Amino acid sequence: MKGKNDFQAQKELTAVCGLFCPSCTVYIGTAEDPDRLKVIADHYGTGAEVWECHGCRSGKRSYFCENKCKMVACAAEKGIDFCGECEEYPCEELRTFQKERPHRLELWEAQERIKEVGYAQWFDEMLDHYACPRCQTINSAYDSQCRACGAKPSCAYVERHGKELSS
Repeated sequence: MKGKNDFQAQKELTAVCGLFCPSCTVYIGTAEDPDRLKVIADHYGTGAEVWECHGCRSGKRSYFCENKCKMVACAAEKGIDFCGECEEYPCEELRTFQKERPHRLELWEAQERIKEVGYAQWFDEMLDHYACPRCQTINSAYDSQCRACGAKPSCAYVERHGKELSS
């Protein structure tokens, strides 16, 4: 299991929208838990390979990120790194995206923090935010207990948003 000390700040793992790629269940499945990808693939009736993802800015993004995400192309077209740099932020596309799933609850905070301290410091802060307080394994927002040691809650994000995640 990858812990917070296994990562260093990388823009490749810092999504344009403000999501933290190492805490993504698809990224975790790609990097270290193929059974997780199989569950996702079975749910959508696809092969697991279409869900493989090495980060928002990588050459290999998941089916959703490659085919449904409009933020990466929009940011590239505007010559910006993060949605928070855009004159139209937060646009309707990003608002809709944020409302659809509970792992996206902190996008506004992420964009503000990235502007304030830069993506590298924000990345380090997110390692703490998604690390198990007991064993330091990085968990997704949907891991209510740590996937390595079973600690509850799995991380600060889950502790903060448990009600929204379970509804």
